[in-house]
Amino acid sequence: MFANGGLLLLGAATIGALHTAAPDHWMPFAALGRARGWTPLRTARTTILCGFGHVTVSALLGILSVFLGLGAVKLLGGHLETFATWMLMAFGVIYMIWGLHRSFRPAHDHRHHERGLTEWSLFLLFSADPCVAVIPMIVAAAGEGCPAVIAVVVAYELATIATMVVLATAALVGAGVFRAPWLDRFGHAAAGALIAAVGVAMAVTGL
Repeated sequence: MFANGGLLLLGAATIGALHTAAPDHWMPFAALGRARGWTPLRTARTTILCGFGHVTVSALLGILSVFLGLGAVKLLGGHLETFATWMLMAFGVIYMIWGLHRSFRPAHDHRHHERGLTEWSLFLLFSADPCVAVIPMIVAAAGEGCPAVIAVVVAYELATIATMVVLATAALVGAGVFRAPWLDRFGHAAAGALIAAVGVAMAVTGL
C-alpha cells in the first residue's frame, strides 16, 4: 500500500459521499422518476449513467491539474459548477413548461418522441458539473504514483455513484407514497418546478 494510502482513499470516499448529499445530485432523478413512472431499477440506471459522467469529468480535471497546476484547474472547475447550476435551473424551467403544455393536451395526444431524451439531457448536465473538492486529493495521490491516483479515483467514483443511487431510489420510493389527482395531471410540471427550485437554492447557498 502506498504511503498515506488509507487516508487518501478515506478522504476521496468521504468527499464523494458528502458532496452527493446535496439535493441537486439525487432529487432530479427522484422527481423525474416519479413524474415519468420510472421503476426504481430504471431510476438507478439513469442515476448511474449521470453519476458516471459527473465523477469522470471530476477525475479528469484532477488528473489535468497535475500537469497544468491546481489553481487553474480549480478555477475552471468552479466556473463549470456555476454554469451547471444555471443549467439545472434552465432544465427545470423548460421541463416545467413542457409539463404544463403536456397537461393541457388531450390524453390520446401524448407521444413518446422524448423517450431517452431526458436521460441524455441529465447526463450532459451532470457531466458539466464536476466536483472540485476531489481535485486536491488526486493531486496528492499523484505524488505516490499512478496506482495511487487510480485507487483514489475509484474510491471517489464508487462512493459518489453509490450514494447518488441510494438517495435517488429512496426518494423515489418515498415520493410514490403520495397519491393525488393533480399529480397525475401536473406531475411533470411539478417535477420541473422542483428541479428549478433546487437549482435556485444551490445558487443562493453556494453549495
